[in-house]
Amino acid sequence: MSERITVERDENVLVIGINRPEKRNAFDLETIEQLAAAYEKLGKDDDLRAGVLFAHGAHFSAGLDLGNVGPAVAERGPHALAGSHAYDPFGIWKDQVPKPVVMAVNGIAFTLSIELALACDVVIAADDVRFAQLEIARGILPFGGATIRATAQLGWGNAMRYLLTADEFGAAEALRIGLVQEVVPAGQHVDRARAIAKRIAKQAPRGVQGTLANARVAATQGQRAAVDHLATLLPRVMNSEDAAEGLASFLQRREARFTGR
Repeated sequence: MSERITVERDENVLVIGINRPEKRNAFDLETIEQLAAAYEKLGKDDDLRAGVLFAHGAHFSAGLDLGNVGPAVAERGPHALAGSHAYDPFGIWKDQVPKPVVMAVNGIAFTLSIELALACDVVIAADDVRFAQLEIARGILPFGGATIRATAQLGWGNAMRYLLTADEFGAAEALRIGLVQEVVPAGQHVDRARAIAKRIAKQAPRGVQGTLANARVAATQGQRAAVDHLATLLPRVMNSEDAAEGLASFLQRREARFTGR
């Protein structure tokens, strides 16, 4: 079996590459499984503080390899997209990875590409990107999170405009509706995503992961639940060694050196 997903450590960042360019990076079951394994590594390795998700080649992904994945979904349901590891890269059928992921997207970015973008925390697009949520044109509907997240993250009308038509849209429209946060020239998108991930990785890990966790509670369970979660979370972060280091670095006018403790 070929290496469907590449994994590279770049200091405290795990760089995850989709590696099936001969098939326009279409996801078969093995690609899903290897991606889930990479997310588990990111989530459980204390030395890793952020991730980057990108694709090798000219295209991010043409979507699911339906001939391979379709029978598994028909037999086991959409949980087949989650893989067998601790975290679901789509963050729907299992827990999301507890660390931030910055996605770099380029070329063709169809179906599950959009759903992976909706599940990531920051998305950088190359100016040649071509998005489309094509499921309804194939007689099915999205089942990797688009129907669950897109209305909240992109706005109802923006989401329905593309979920219900299967129309293609580019980088400028993706930026307008909030699917991506930056657009850069093609070929610079991965470096830009790495730079943002490294910037995140320099911050206090407990603060970063706490911020991410509390924001996710607010998004999925509502404001009241997020307030209760914050009340429990905050004392642990405020009493950490990193919080003391943050204060010391401020008083001493130097860069903080966070350890995650």
